[in-house]
Parts: sequence; C-alpha cells; structure tokens
Amino acid sequence: MNSDFTQDYFALFALPQRFALDLALLERNWRAIAAEVHPDRFASAPDAERRRALMVATRVNEAYQTLKKPISRARYLLSLAGVDTQEETNTSMPADFLMLQMEWHEALADAKADSDIEALEKLSREIQSDMRELETALTQGIDHEHDLEGAAVLVRKLRFLEKIEQDTGDAIEALLY
Repeated sequence: MNSDFTQDYFALFALPQRFALDLALLERNWRAIAAEVHPDRFASAPDAERRRALMVATRVNEAYQTLKKPISRARYLLSLAGVDTQEETNTSMPADFLMLQMEWHEALADAKADSDIEALEKLSREIQSDMRELETALTQGIDHEHDLEGAAVLVRKLRFLEKIEQDTGDAIEALLY
C-alpha cells in the first residue's frame, strides 16, 4: 500500500477531473486498486497495518461509489470547486420545473390510486429520460462551460428526479409483488 490514497477521487483512479467519465475504465481501475488494498491481503500483517488497509479499502470503495453515480459525482466535482449544491437549504426552482414537479406528483398519485402499472412504467421512462437530459446538461455545464452555479441547480433538479423515480419504482414494485 505505497500509493497515495489521500488524493482526490479522480486522481485515485487516474481519471480526468470531469463529469463525463469512462465508467468502464473507472470500474477497471477500481477493481485493480481494490484488489491491491483488500484487507484480506493484510490478514497476517501487524494490527496497525490491518487497520490502515481497512481504512484505505473503505476510502477506495467510497470513491468508486461516489464517482460511479452521476448525482454524487456532480456533487463531488462541485465540492472540489468550493460550490455547495445547497440541496437541503435552497428549494427555489425555475417555474417550469415546479410545474413539472406538480405534474409528476399528480401522475404518480393517479397511477397509484388506479393501480395502473402501465402509467407508472410510462412515468418512470419519462423521468429516466429527463434524468439523462439533466446528466447531459451537467456534462455541458461542468466540463465545457464551467458554469458551476448552474450545475448546482441541475444537481438539485436531478436529486428531485431521483426521488420521484424511486417513488415510482417503489409503486411499481408494490403492484408487482
């Protein structure tokens, strides 16, 4: 364990510090590093070295989980640049997005009330499509335009979509099982 595991998550995996990532390369690099630092490799080492191996393995896994998911990767990139997404404190959104929120909530409530699996699946597909659009906008905002404040708004939007997609998925699952 001679590598420097105190570096940022992108450097840890030898990746460029940007939103658009080669996820296959991230996974390959994670697997290689995880194998190198796995605590089982240090089972017969002194106690302090075993504890360090566990801490490093935990950090490597945390870094992988953060970079693997678009919303957490965006949050992390913004935090590296000193930008707080203010997800807990700033609930202001553009009026058109607020209208969409209301429409999605109504569609979800109606589909749940009617036990309409097709409507729920349609809503889920629409939300997933909107999530992909936001991820594309994050790539543009973070990687190309360097509009970090705008990207923070996109993260808040994506977080909302993530929540309603989870609620929709839960409703589908409840009807199927």
